[in-house]
Amino acid sequence: MEWITAENVIAVVTALVGVLVSAGVVAYERFMQRGSRLGYRVQLNTPLRDGDQTVGDLTVRVGEVGGTEGSTLVLLRIENDGLRDITHADYDRSDGFEGLKVTFDDKTVQAVVATVPQAFERVKRHLEAEPGLRREGNAVLMPKVSLGRKQYFKLLVLLSGRVALDEIELTGTLRETDVHRNHSRSVDDRTPTFSPAARNIALVLAACVVTLAAIIVRDETPPPMGCARGTLTVTGSTAFAPVVRELAEKYEQECEGATVLVDAHGSTAGIRELAAAGARSGKGSPAVIALSDGRKPGGYPQLRESMVAVSLFTLVLNDEVPIENLSLEDVRRLYRGEITDWSRLGGGPARRVLLVSRDANSGTREVFQRRVLGRNEPANSSRDCETRDDPEAPVLRCELDSTEQVLSTVARLPGAIGYAELRAASGLKGLHRVAIDGRVPNVDEIGESTYPYREIEYAYTWGQPPADSLTSSFLTYLSRGGGQDIIRTHGHLPCATPKGLRICGEG
Repeated sequence: MEWITAENVIAVVTALVGVLVSAGVVAYERFMQRGSRLGYRVQLNTPLRDGDQTVGDLTVRVGEVGGTEGSTLVLLRIENDGLRDITHADYDRSDGFEGLKVTFDDKTVQAVVATVPQAFERVKRHLEAEPGLRREGNAVLMPKVSLGRKQYFKLLVLLSGRVALDEIELTGTLRETDVHRNHSRSVDDRTPTFSPAARNIALVLAACVVTLAAIIVRDETPPPMGCARGTLTVTGSTAFAPVVRELAEKYEQECEGATVLVDAHGSTAGIRELAAAGARSGKGSPAVIALSDGRKPGGYPQLRESMVAVSLFTLVLNDEVPIENLSLEDVRRLYRGEITDWSRLGGGPARRVLLVSRDANSGTREVFQRRVLGRNEPANSSRDCETRDDPEAPVLRCELDSTEQVLSTVARLPGAIGYAELRAASGLKGLHRVAIDGRVPNVDEIGESTYPYREIEYAYTWGQPPADSLTSSFLTYLSRGGGQDIIRTHGHLPCATPKGLRICGEG
């Protein structure tokens, strides 16, 4: 399958890893990690010597405080660094004791004081509740203390001698609680916002995002799917020709050895050219693609079609006729020759009507006749679009070979009206677009609007071209590959998009 490329496989696998890892951390945090977490860290462990000594924000004069010489000050921070609150209900009674205990190996606790941030008033009340904070030999005993997430308190303990970090231990009668030692980077650092598992997950997901970005955002645009060498001719619709020219130029830049020639003479002429090339080639498929505004005419069973995009067309009117909207019936009356002067329409000046049309090879004309007029246009009555050659013709009408010729002629001749592909008729001087029954052509409204002048753009080949041929490669690029962005830029709706699939499927 065409989407199975190295880049796509890596992208899919990376995305799956991100999803699975995310699901894993949610399961771990919510289901595996059922208990609470209580951490403690030694933020200060300072032996006291003779003379003035600063400990944190305190200045202690050793020798004036009885029994302090040779002692040690230890500052402990006890914190809830889990995802659950620790409450009184989490404590059990053991040997008559119910609460927390810090032991200091064989050292004697000479004094202890607790400090609690003002924001944690409930923690302070629990520490002061009976029997309160007390010392007992080498231990500091605390009552049951409730700690919400990220809440903490500190103990400043005076010991009889030096104590090593691994000789300090916090225990308690807490059920299903992980009591563990944390490492302190500074006296005032905070409890980590995220658990270690969450931080690890964040790193994994960040790696996934970086990997995907490296795949998607590259210095060079990836080449079209399955580049091929050779020479290809794309013929047919002049309305769709600007799109194909840009696609051909981009394809040639990205696929070395490929030459794509765009030679547009109209949809019907392109179908005939393809059929003639196919007949000359015998059993093979010639390197020709014909683009048609709408389905091919009957009688060409060997041609294979691919839907490319939905194209919008518009009526264009010379600026000296300041009419912005025509009813569908008025359009039909104009092309039946019933209205020969613009003054017969409200707001129109005294100007004769000039119908500037495409020749019989044009798909744009065929769509206009089928979807707007509901019948064929009247006979050609002028060769130069200014002089009526047939005096019995009800209205002056001329035929031109291309969209560009129609637009330039309408812009030049006062009273002229014509039609063209929507994007080609945008922003030109001397003419303006005309709504039909108050509806303007809008790509975003295709499928919801009743605007009638639209059609599916088809690409035709002679049978099924070889999979490794330039014809097959460029057709894929045009109908399903990287060419979709260019098609959208030119104001067409690609059939390969979700909305395009629905519209193109309706025909």
